[in-house]
Amino acid sequence: MKTHKFLWIVFSVTLFSLVYVYQQTEIFRLGYLGQKKLNAFQDLLDKNALLRYNIEKNASLVQIGNRLSEGDTFQMPDTYRLVRSSYSPRNLRRNQQLAKQEDLLSRLFGIKREAQAKTIGR
Repeated sequence: MKTHKFLWIVFSVTLFSLVYVYQQTEIFRLGYLGQKKLNAFQDLLDKNALLRYNIEKNASLVQIGNRLSEGDTFQMPDTYRLVRSSYSPRNLRRNQQLAKQEDLLSRLFGIKREAQAKTIGR
């Protein structure tokens, strides 16, 4: 009778463990599925906002192309000035050395700059 009781306890514990593991995997799967749907929803919101902006401003690529093909003249403003700057080889080398030092420091300390933006839904 002790063997029968032992086997029943082992069977119960195994069954409970399998159900628990299945439940946890379903929780993670549904979490990933929800995150994927949220990302797709955010992409659609961004595209919607861009299309609404294009409609409001009448600035679609087709409209811009039509304006260019109609022969509208585009002129630079009168206050426009072109400024040229020249780098001497010494200044160029110094700027490259500074960039290398920043890369070395950021690699040593693991500093990574990351920009994140979130859209505001309507």
